[in-house]
Amino acid sequence: MSDLARFLPLSHRSADDAAAAPSDRRGQIATVVALAASALDGAPFDRRRAFVDEAGLSGDDDGASLAELAGRIARGRRRSVRELTAVARAYLRLPSDRRPLPFDIAGAIALAASTSAPFARRAAIAGHTVRATDAGWTFGRGPEISASADEIVAFLTGVSDSPPRRSPVS
Repeated sequence: MSDLARFLPLSHRSADDAAAAPSDRRGQIATVVALAASALDGAPFDRRRAFVDEAGLSGDDDGASLAELAGRIARGRRRSVRELTAVARAYLRLPSDRRPLPFDIAGAIALAASTSAPFARRAAIAGHTVRATDAGWTFGRGPEISASADEIVAFLTGVSDSPPRRSPVS
């Protein structure tokens, strides 16, 4: 029985390992906030403020730059995928000249949102394999529908009303 214990969650982990646990999304949130910092570089303060409010980070903000806020988030308390989704939603609403979300972050959000999105959005992808054309990840079962990772996340989080589509048959 003691051999089996090493495969159980949280067995033989140090406190530092807990920060790297998949349920802790503070590093990913910090990455998205840093991307927003570069996208909002030179933007008026009210646009930055709107991003912080929409991302649900108002409680963490004391007027510091977004780069400083990202650093504080990375070193701060544990964060959930729900918080990551809110930050990504706010990021995807920035002007279209922003950089795409990192593929691992987009995949985590898409997978979580596929189970928590409003019914109509879940129904649009139900019974399909959802494939990110630019990221190399898929989830689900059934006929394949595809879009870019950002387009999938934007649809599932309510930023866009364009669902992934079946690829045309050649």
